[in-house]
Amino acid sequence: MYQPEHSAHTGATAHRDDRVQFLVTADETSLAELQIQLALLPLCATGRVFVEVAEPKDVFPLQVPMRMTVTWLPRSVRGGRPGTGERCAPGQALRRAVRAWTAEMLCDGPGDTQAILTGDFRGVSQVYEVLAGGVGMPEAHIAAPGRYGLRRGSRAN
Repeated sequence: MYQPEHSAHTGATAHRDDRVQFLVTADETSLAELQIQLALLPLCATGRVFVEVAEPKDVFPLQVPMRMTVTWLPRSVRGGRPGTGERCAPGQALRRAVRAWTAEMLCDGPGDTQAILTGDFRGVSQVYEVLAGGVGMPEAHIAAPGRYGLRRGSRAN
């Protein structure tokens, strides 16, 4: 029976995947923009797409690179702040999903991960804060609508 040497299982021989990982977020206000951004991604792109919408009936099939996963986040079936009985506010489901994803997928830091944020200011700003403030993703790796003025160096005093 063949017994592989221990060195055959080290990082030196493991396949290293150097593809950039993408995180893409959107809400019901930016579905057309989302589809454009997804069409511009490389066919071999890997990563996650989170889309926050009002209701489950707002979900539809998205064309994404085959190594990307889409998660729809209907607010009507989610609660707001725990223990309050509040409804899920716009941007809240996106923030929660991105925070959980980054905790799992970026536990060693953001690396070369690229984020594309589209949608309403509430969702974009909350996700931006998770990425830039919480995870330490370089602002140059986060594409967000310029009209929101989210870059730390560009804020007016």
